[in-house]
Amino acid sequence: MSAKRHERTAARRAALQVLYSSELVGAPAAQLIDEGRFLEDEDALSAYAIDLAKGTAANQGEIDAYLKDASDNWSLDRMPVVDRCLLRMAVYEMIYVDKVPLSVSINEAVDLAKEFGGEDESSRFVNGVLGRIAKVLQPVDAEAAACDDADQSGEVPDGE
Repeated sequence: MSAKRHERTAARRAALQVLYSSELVGAPAAQLIDEGRFLEDEDALSAYAIDLAKGTAANQGEIDAYLKDASDNWSLDRMPVVDRCLLRMAVYEMIYVDKVPLSVSINEAVDLAKEFGGEDESSRFVNGVLGRIAKVLQPVDAEAAACDDADQSGEVPDGE
């Protein structure tokens, strides 16, 4: 595993802990980070962990809209806290972090669900919800790539 990937995996784990703590104590994630009130093995959170935790919290309304649309028969309140925090973080990464492919965000979330999930079926649930969201986001990615191609060449790609 590359060092960069290992760092991001550790950052996701740390961000999940911050988001989970935020839910339990009812304090904003940013406040917990600023006050150093989080569960972490290291002395300080990485920049990526901070970005994930703060970004997830700051964009929770939009993220929750995606989750509500993709989670059949499950309200956010009914989801186990860990699963809800994990899904929010993964959706944040899928939408706002361009350098991480959707499949990586999903795979990392599924791995964290296997380790920390609130139910025996957490990993399958997380995979299903994120897979539905990825299908919604994929056309946007394809359109953006087509626009980038047109911008660079001055022409619209075939089929448009």
